[in-house]
Amino acid sequence: MLDGHEAERKTREQIEAEAELFGPLTSSVRSLIDATVMTDAAPEHIVRARALVEEAAALLDSRRMSAPFGTKWSADGTRRSWGNAVIGLRNPIAPLLEVAYEDGLASAESDLGAAYEGPPGLVHGGVVALLLDQILGGAADHAGVPGMTGTLTVRYRKGTRLGPVRVTARVDRVEGVKTFAVGRVHTADGLCAEAEGIFVLPREVRDMVAEMGRPQ
Repeated sequence: MLDGHEAERKTREQIEAEAELFGPLTSSVRSLIDATVMTDAAPEHIVRARALVEEAAALLDSRRMSAPFGTKWSADGTRRSWGNAVIGLRNPIAPLLEVAYEDGLASAESDLGAAYEGPPGLVHGGVVALLLDQILGGAADHAGVPGMTGTLTVRYRKGTRLGPVRVTARVDRVEGVKTFAVGRVHTADGLCAEAEGIFVLPREVRDMVAEMGRPQ
């Protein structure tokens, strides 16, 4: 397997049990992040909250994985990227986009709160690019022409207001090992940003595929 990609022997039932365990924990930490940004609590409450957070961190830190989560593949083809900064079930900074695919279009919705603010009341431009990078890459992957981000060009049409956002993407064309994908970000205010990404299949993957195709 490539670095960061790991085969595992867990059953679908075991994976579902882990999701039921870690999903609510991540959601609670995500709520904590929002509360930390927005709090106007009394000083003594903040001191007490800090102690509780440090206690929780010590509990979770009592046993750590030897490396970041990476991507794990189970025997039935289930893929987990639970540490991903956009879609990771175990990553509390992730906006947790749940991407749907239909007729070549990748689409997802999220509700971006105070933790993602850049200009007052607006989503940070880097976060907008993060969402676009993820969904453009997802569209390429789903179309069977995956790759790593080579370039990402974002055109910001207007500020993206905090709150509900919709992100869409599709593959525009394929040229050799390069996949060109385009995408957009919308809010109730209309089109906020659009992007084109070029995704390139890494050389080590190309070499591995070529090796598998050679006669024995």
